[in-house]
Amino acid sequence: MEDRYSLQSPTNPWMISSAPFFQGLPETAVELALNHLVTRTHPANQVILLENDWGGSVYFIVEGWVKIRTYNIEGKEVTLNILGTGELFGEMAALDEVPRSTDVITLTTTMIGSMPSQDFLKLLHTEPLAGVRLSQLMARRLRQVNRRLRLRESDSQSRVADTLLFLAEGQGKTGQTGTEIPNLPHRELSSLSGLARETVTRVLTRLEKKGLIKRDQDTICIPDLSALEQMLI
Repeated sequence: MEDRYSLQSPTNPWMISSAPFFQGLPETAVELALNHLVTRTHPANQVILLENDWGGSVYFIVEGWVKIRTYNIEGKEVTLNILGTGELFGEMAALDEVPRSTDVITLTTTMIGSMPSQDFLKLLHTEPLAGVRLSQLMARRLRQVNRRLRLRESDSQSRVADTLLFLAEGQGKTGQTGTEIPNLPHRELSSLSGLARETVTRVLTRLEKKGLIKRDQDTICIPDLSALEQMLI
């Protein structure tokens, strides 16, 4: 179910080449890898990939946000990750040639570039640094999941704080007053933290009163990451 109902946009390979995955790679190798890149803009709540689909592309987020979703044995939706500008997804199916293991859904209007799997694999085979970049990405995601699993038995405040730090580590941007992350719907923070939505709302209000976060319509600002990290101790 790839790219259904999407709107094709002019290809912007230079926007993709600025993604962390490509940093340090030879310009000629990047240009060759992006030769067949296609970018499309998708509306919010658009399914990009479905679990168990077979796919022949690796995807790079040019702008916007997606969530990686699966379901537990009770059929409850579980958000595994939130990815934003510069991130990639779909690489696992390209590497081991098996069906997709999760769903991917847009959270906002999102522009996504799709690269044929064979071009992605060729880049990995010809440029050792590309393999290093991919290994670093997978290691970071594994560390994040392990940390969240350890905190599953912690109090609600620690779990919400960890979810915010998780988003800051992956997608935080330094602003004038601190680190900014997207102000996601509380249902998404609920799924990430494993808490009821009402509990997440109460904890966010508590953190805001303590001055540990500041919120507006689009962003959550964390003035001091180390102060928020103290909530986990």
